[in-house]
Amino acid sequence: MRLTRQTNYAIRMLMYCAVNDGKLSRIPEIAQAYGVSELFLFKILQPLVEAKLVETVRGRNGGVKLGRPATQISLFDVVRVTEENFAMAECFENDATDCPLIDSCGLNSALREALNAFFEVLMKYSIHDLVKTRPNVRALLGLDNLEERCASHQ
Repeated sequence: MRLTRQTNYAIRMLMYCAVNDGKLSRIPEIAQAYGVSELFLFKILQPLVEAKLVETVRGRNGGVKLGRPATQISLFDVVRVTEENFAMAECFENDATDCPLIDSCGLNSALREALNAFFEVLMKYSIHDLVKTRPNVRALLGLDNLEERCASHQ
């Protein structure tokens, strides 16, 4: 299974918010940290807001923050919101009727079992798990420099 670029950056956006210690994160800053377009991140933002994984605050000093603690957002929560299709083969599709084995296929059940195992692993890991053991994540994302720049402008 291959996750989409949208899912990849949705997880990264949540990681950024998690290491920002509850402060509002701005989309331009997140985009710059990951070298991706702001427009792309705004596209990803909508389903995350609808699923209450992030909250947005409008206005001049607005931004985004996690909708609940990072420990309570599993990777599965994000994947479920951002991935449109979990079909691992054509026979997973609803309109797959070409195969004569459709109702008794060992491949179909093996792939379904593999997909369920994949989901179970994703359920074990939270956004917090991705950032807690990596003390330099803040620095790598430029958050430490950002705080220094903001302090010098005040």
